[in-house]
Amino acid sequence: MMLRSIAALALVAAISQPVSEWEEWRNHRRARLLADDGWLTLSGLYWLHEGKNDIAPLHSTFVLKNGHVTLDGKPLLDDTDPKGPTVIRRGTTSFMVIKRGDVKGDHYGIRAKDTASAARKNFKGLDYFPYNPALRVTAHFEPYNPPKKIPITNVLGMLTEETSPGALVFQLHGKTYRIDPIWDTSDPEPRDLFIIFKDATSGKETYGAARYLYAKPADAHGNTVLDFNKSYNPPCVFTPYATCPLPPAQNRLPIRVDAGEKKYAGHA
Repeated sequence: MMLRSIAALALVAAISQPVSEWEEWRNHRRARLLADDGWLTLSGLYWLHEGKNDIAPLHSTFVLKNGHVTLDGKPLLDDTDPKGPTVIRRGTTSFMVIKRGDVKGDHYGIRAKDTASAARKNFKGLDYFPYNPALRVTAHFEPYNPPKKIPITNVLGMLTEETSPGALVFQLHGKTYRIDPIWDTSDPEPRDLFIIFKDATSGKETYGAARYLYAKPADAHGNTVLDFNKSYNPPCVFTPYATCPLPPAQNRLPIRVDAGEKKYAGHA
């Protein structure tokens, strides 16, 4: 009887730890969205053409010349620069240069944020499936040698070639699936694995375009954890001014993943 009690306590502890981590992750997710620089503050995105660009809502004129942007003759660093981006602040509004490359070349735009934005003021909260321990699975990492380039399209129709270091192979409901993560280039090495996926809940209980998920680099045995309870909506759910990547065909799962973030109540 004592051994059974100890085993039961150990099982409860094993389950409660991922749940508490998930609750902490949810709190952090909400805090980041509502932060002064969170996605809910996005208020404008203005693509630049070569030469002079008058952007009336910002009362500013930007000049793009040979991949360099200036404002009033002063150079602005974009969001891909190790030292940047240069952020200009005016009252509750701020703006900066973003650089997005695709197979046709580089594109430069001005992204504006407003801490008093309607999206932030009217935030509807986040809704989740109940925590499901069965959807926290071990995945085996099968490296590509060399890493494979895969085409990724974003919501604006831009096509980029992203790097997938290898496939993640896992089992759900007794069947084996594989998906291709890409490098999270915002992190120093060892880089987390960034997964863009769809499933049979997409467009129903969850956002139709995609959901996102991160996984740690594989351990010494080539394994990592895919916790679908931590899948979340891309920023384009909250704002029309984001440039969200969409899932490649191999990441469109033919099964329901009843875990993670559901549709956002404030999405049109």
